[in-house]
Formats: sequence, C-alpha cells, structure tokens
Amino acid sequence: MTELLGTRAELAAWLASTAGTRAVVLTMGALHAGHEALMRAARAEVGESGTVLTTIFVNPAQFGPHEDFAEYPRTLEADLARCVANGIDAVFAPDVLEVYPPDEEITEYEPGPLANELEGAARPGHFAGVLKVVSRLLQLTEADVTFFGEKDYQQLTLVRRLMRMEPRLADCRVVAVPIMRAPDGLALSSRNRYLSEEQRTQALAIPETIALVRQLCADGLTAEQAAHVGRGFLRTSPGVTLDYVVVRSVGLGTAPAVGEARVLVAARVGHTRLLDNGPVIIKGHEA
Repeated sequence: MTELLGTRAELAAWLASTAGTRAVVLTMGALHAGHEALMRAARAEVGESGTVLTTIFVNPAQFGPHEDFAEYPRTLEADLARCVANGIDAVFAPDVLEVYPPDEEITEYEPGPLANELEGAARPGHFAGVLKVVSRLLQLTEADVTFFGEKDYQQLTLVRRLMRMEPRLADCRVVAVPIMRAPDGLALSSRNRYLSEEQRTQALAIPETIALVRQLCADGLTAEQAAHVGRGFLRTSPGVTLDYVVVRSVGLGTAPAVGEARVLVAARVGHTRLLDNGPVIIKGHEA
C-alpha cells in the first residue's frame, strides 16, 4: 500500500515506522515512464527489505520570474496511480510552506561557475534553486540513496557536487539512471505534452543531432568540430530554434582530445524548450 504524506509531521511519523535502506526519488510530478525507471531502479537497489519514497513537489525556487511555474503540469491523482503501480511505499507531496517554512532558515548554496553555463545561462539562478530543494528534501526524507536521470545531465553533475560539499548528505549516495526514450527516439520529458503532433516530429531533430555528433566524434573529428556540425544541422532543422550543441568532458569541463565525453543539446520547438544529451567517444586523429 502506498501512503500519501502531505506534512512534515506525517513524514516524520512514517519514517519512524520504517526500517532498512531508504531510497528517495525526487520529482516535480507530471510523472512519465522516465520517472518510473527511477522508481524501478530504486526498488532494485533496496530490495523488498528497504523502502522507496517518491516526493512530488513543484519547487518555486528553481523557476525564474518569466518561467512556467504556474503552468507547470500538476497531475497528482495520475502521479499517485503510477507510484502505486510501481510499488512505491510512500509519496511525500507537501505544499510550499511545509518545505520552506517562513520561521526556518533554509540553506542556500553557491553552485559554482558551471551553474552559469548551458542551462544556467538560459535560466539564471535555476541551479541554486535546484540544490536548495534537493538538499532540503533529502534531509527531510532521511535518504540513504537517491536516483537522478541522466536526462538532466547538468543537474546530475551539480547534485553530485552538492553531495560532496554538504556534510549532512555525506551518507546519501546518488545513482544515475540512463535516459528513457520514446520509440521514436525523443527523450521522455514532462514538457513533451506541450508539443503538437507536427512539433513532436520536428523535435526528433534533437536526438538526430546527438547521433550525428556521436558519429563524427567516432570518425575522428574534434569535440568542437563535431559540435559545430551538429549546430549547423539543428539550426537548419524545420521548426527548431537552436540554443546550444556542445561536447564537454563527462564532468562538463573542457572536452578531452581523446576519450569519453558528453554531447548536450538544448533547443526550442514552438514554445517548448527541450533538452537532451548522450555519451560520445572522441577517437581523435590517428597518428
């Protein structure tokens, strides 16, 4: 049976009644198959002797003044059904005052230079808000292990950094779960629901760009050469407005001349901003 917890008091009582390793999956709701993959990974990690808790909280701290906080889809009933179907032990779905009570000082984090690049350049302050809520919820839920999708790769990278710099989270592990894709190749996202049928077809240029860059890196192009071709491909794709195509190191620093790296893509299709990424191997020029 999946318990629905709405307050910190209810959460604390539930925590006191449970034992074993506790896995926590943090979400903003509007759950889809990608979230379900995180839930299944969490259950596989802790087994039947552990517990899996999912949080559903649309975090105002990570939305800018002109972003879609009010319009972000809120589908609690459907989300609960997905949690039940995946054997989640409890769902913590608090309101804002439960997470950020006005009489408590909530820790703010300086995410570092990476937070001002890529997604951070498009959304100033976004990652500070992400780290604030991740730290808060992981502490409230007393998580032993938490699961993040590689879909939001920059977020994953910064959350890993948070775990290293926040002593109160030293005992919580972060597990990365690969991107889930629809049969047509589009990365699953809560924002895909905003796409018309035509726009969804146009959005396929995004995973096609990743495949192109991956192949070019394998063929011997440098990271920047491959990214440059990828930008040209996406820029000329109908219905798509390019934001960025870059190849970085796996830690999102400068890409290596040879070896493992990551290609990251952001673009708009209509009014919907979509992200995707994938691993690449830079072969480099043979001597």
